[in-house]
Formats: sequence, structure tokens, C-alpha cells
Amino acid sequence: MVHILTRQNSIANHFLAELRNIEVQQDRMRFRRNLERLGEIFAYEISKTLSYEPMEIETPLGVAETSLIHEQPVLATILRAGIPMHQGMLNVFDQADCAFVGAYRKTKKSGTFEIRKEYVSSVGLDNRTVILVDPMLATGRTAVLTCKDLLDEFAIKSLFIVSAIASEEGIAHVQAFLPQVQLWVGDVDSELTSKAFIVPGLGDAGDLAYGVKE
Repeated sequence: MVHILTRQNSIANHFLAELRNIEVQQDRMRFRRNLERLGEIFAYEISKTLSYEPMEIETPLGVAETSLIHEQPVLATILRAGIPMHQGMLNVFDQADCAFVGAYRKTKKSGTFEIRKEYVSSVGLDNRTVILVDPMLATGRTAVLTCKDLLDEFAIKSLFIVSAIASEEGIAHVQAFLPQVQLWVGDVDSELTSKAFIVPGLGDAGDLAYGVKE
């Protein structure tokens, strides 16, 4: 299932528009903040789909009945580009456990690349809801590799992937290899360049947030 945030008008459209805007991108702090704000919106929307249980809360004047989230999800993030959106989701799921994944593209002389995953730091994920943050879902290969490894190691109850922008090809790749995953994306673009950058996309989210890597 794919949920596209900007298919319904909301303030999220403004944040995503600024993320794409080449002039606004010059303000690195604002770029990170817009990713963070998108993360907050994603977290709020996803929270509507989670399990809740009735609770009674004692107030100074009596007892109020409410429903509270049964268990906060685990927020997993692909470094480094995922950090701002991760923080936004953590602002909402403020008691969540977290996991961090170091994965990257290793480009060959031919121009092709392979995905390498060299680092994982995670709490136990058995019978947990896991939300993986990957701001740009281009080919989808990094997200699929990461999720498959986590699913092989843990008995994850449910799995979400959250991206600011996804390509049609990336979505198709995830759906083909991870049909059980729920995808939440800000918007969907139709093209990929020969170097697997999304068009029109927004460029390299990690570089824009933290500086051009060598």
C-alpha cells in the first residue's frame, strides 16, 4: 500500500516545495528543518493507523477516559540523509526506540553501483512496528536491502518505509520485493537519471543537509 502525502492539500505541500526549490536550498538550516517538519507530519499521519488501548487518566478534578497508543514504533534511519526526518518523527513519537543503519552506494568506474551496508545499531525488533526513514527512494535497492536484512534477523510485526520523494521505479521495486511493507511518501516522480537520481527530485538530500561528501 502506498500513501502519498501531497495528494491531499496540506501544509506539507509547502515544506516539500521548499525542499525542491533550488534557491531555498541555499539555506542549509531551512532544508534540514523542512525535512524535520515533513517527518513530524508523517509521524502524525502514521499514528492514526497504529493500535490504541483505552485508559483512564486522573486529573485534578476527576477521571478522564481516553485512548493511548499501545506501543510506540521503532524509528529506523538510513544515515546520513535520514537524520533530519528521523528527528521530526522522534519529535512526535517521543518515547520511541531507535535504530541506525549505515548504507551507501559504491559507484564503479563503469558508472554502475552496488549497495553496501556496513553498520547497524538497533534495539531488539521482535514483534515491534518498525518505521524506516529514507528521504529519497530512488531505485529502492537500499531500502529493500536494509529491510530484508532486518526481517531476516528479527520477527518484525509490521514495517513502514517513509520517504520525502520516491520514484515510480523505486516504489515498484519495493512492492515487488517487500509486498508487506506500507509506503508513505511525500510525492512521486516519474524519472531517474543514468546515475539513479530522481527527476525532478531535489538533488542529493544528504549533501544539501550536511555538505557535499567526497
